[in-house]
Amino acid sequence: MSRSSPSRFRPYWHWLIPGLVTLLLSGCLALPQTGLFAMRLAVTSLGIEDVRIGPYAIRGGLDTSDITSLVTSSLGMGSLPIQATMALGLGLPKGLPPVEMNGFAWTLDVPGAEPISGEYEQRVALTPGEDADLRLPVAFDVLGGNQRLAPMVQLASQLATRGDLPVGSELAITPGGLRGLGVSLPPGLWMPTLRLAVGEDGNLQPQS
Repeated sequence: MSRSSPSRFRPYWHWLIPGLVTLLLSGCLALPQTGLFAMRLAVTSLGIEDVRIGPYAIRGGLDTSDITSLVTSSLGMGSLPIQATMALGLGLPKGLPPVEMNGFAWTLDVPGAEPISGEYEQRVALTPGEDADLRLPVAFDVLGGNQRLAPMVQLASQLATRGDLPVGSELAITPGGLRGLGVSLPPGLWMPTLRLAVGEDGNLQPQS
């Protein structure tokens, strides 16, 4: 009888041991995964600085006729870009743990201009209550010709005068990988793409 007892319970131990290991591993990972679950990136500020058309700096209040004449004389090669710096504040909602984001991809769609995109390749420390202030270079191509010249000069003047993007502009940010709470997560797993539209007075409206 004593020799037959171990064999009777052996199948149960073969099933139970892997189950216990799985529970232990899931318990060890539960805390960091719960802390990072449904994490949302927040854009706390969005502005435009240092607006230029080619080599010419655009200042708020500058006569647009002067800008037009300067740009027209410089369009010998058929195009001239509007260049600017997009000032971006990034943060996390309260109650979330601090993380480090491995850069991000972004796209910007401004009414009256071609959509542009880029990559921010530096690591960004995200801490609730301490927003990260970043600067991204942006450039819109200005095609030669009187039909496109006037609206693009108007856009450059608006960017410089108001210091923000026009109403209807849309910004999308796709975070890179995350590192925090002792774990590293690949892009898109816990922090999805953030989409925003610029409303009246420059307020930011999250898009679904």
